[in-house]
Amino acid sequence: MDIGTVNSLSYEDFVDVFGNIVEKCPLVAAAVWSQRPFSNLAQMETAVNDFIDSLTVSGKEGVLRCHPCLAGRELHSGSLTADSREEQRQAGLTSLDPAEAEHLQRLNVQYKQRFGFPFVICARLNDRATIEHRLVERLANEPTQELRLAIEEVKKICRLRLQSLVAWANKL
Repeated sequence: MDIGTVNSLSYEDFVDVFGNIVEKCPLVAAAVWSQRPFSNLAQMETAVNDFIDSLTVSGKEGVLRCHPCLAGRELHSGSLTADSREEQRQAGLTSLDPAEAEHLQRLNVQYKQRFGFPFVICARLNDRATIEHRLVERLANEPTQELRLAIEEVKKICRLRLQSLVAWANKL
């Protein structure tokens, strides 16, 4: 799809196409629809990032709570979105042995108890060893620092999902 097609989408179609750029959070796509027309993908990405940045702390935490735990219950039950399933597969999280899966699950529980939302990292830009390392490392962060880092990871995920949906030729 090119940027012209993006700009011509009805509200319903726009939210249908872009409703998962932020995991299970179609509110983001709904909020940026009214900012069309976008001259390019970068402008659309900026609109998404600006909306996320404008959210209150509780709104940002809500965005993070929409994300699944990595290699968690949703992966094993088959209820992940297609985007998340593919991203976790690319990072090697779908092929963990039972001990690795249990260890990651324990870390996810610790993280969620500490911060109140799941650990979010752009799986497409990391492998499972790096993900585990970052999870352990980020457990030591202060809550405000971690909220900021987690939101930056959401933006990375969003950028890659947007690039997958909108033709490369229109991103500049």
